[in-house]
Amino acid sequence: MEPELLTERLDGVLLLTMNRPDALNALGGTMMWDMLQAMQTAATDPAIGCVVLTGAGRGFSAGGDMKARATGAKPPPATPEQGADELRARMECSRLLHEMPKPTIAMVNGVAAGAGMSLALACDMRIAGESARMTTAFAKMGFSGDFGGHYFLARLVGPARARELYFTSEVLDAAKLERLGLVNRVVPDAALREETMVLARQLGQGPRVAWRYMKRNMKAAEEGTLSEALDAEAIGMMRCRDTEDHAEALRAFMEKRPPVFSGR
Repeated sequence: MEPELLTERLDGVLLLTMNRPDALNALGGTMMWDMLQAMQTAATDPAIGCVVLTGAGRGFSAGGDMKARATGAKPPPATPEQGADELRARMECSRLLHEMPKPTIAMVNGVAAGAGMSLALACDMRIAGESARMTTAFAKMGFSGDFGGHYFLARLVGPARARELYFTSEVLDAAKLERLGLVNRVVPDAALREETMVLARQLGQGPRVAWRYMKRNMKAAEEGTLSEALDAEAIGMMRCRDTEDHAEALRAFMEKRPPVFSGR
């Protein structure tokens, strides 16, 4: 039996592929625990400069495994509190995608629904194929939502539009996703992997200390005051000034050539 999460290292990039294509990559079985472990490792691995998340087959992820729930294949937790603790542990995947000190990209092939959409929104960037579709979907199942979707969606489209998308479970096609700013670009399905990996490899070979502080700066800008954002920027700039990557960038500037970063 194939693993439920495939991992592949390519030129400084870790490609994570949710691998339950027969279930439209529903987030069941061991997938989320495998993903959490892979992301925790990637966050501190100096050989990884970028993480890409995608799904096998015809979709990104349908979200929660409703079939397992409906058939009783997945027994309910003993108490709501125990269930909340277990769910919160799995939801660390969203936090890591958003906060790990390196760029993350969702390569959205086909449907991203419910928690699948939340995981895509947790990434720094989203590249979508023309057949991509996203929907919050939770209201249709009588659920409120998880994996940080409320947090990410409100910041991307504004609170009023985010409320509408949660209340209505509207299905957004690729063109509308791009208009709303929920994806960075839409590309032909046949070119999705190639174009995503071109960007991922570029980031994977980039100045990794700078990536770390850019991510910290963005978090400070999203959640704090202007003064806190300025403080974060000042600290990051002084740290980056002392890196080998900055010294290499200066040499490359003077020699009129592209820099070759080492990540140090």
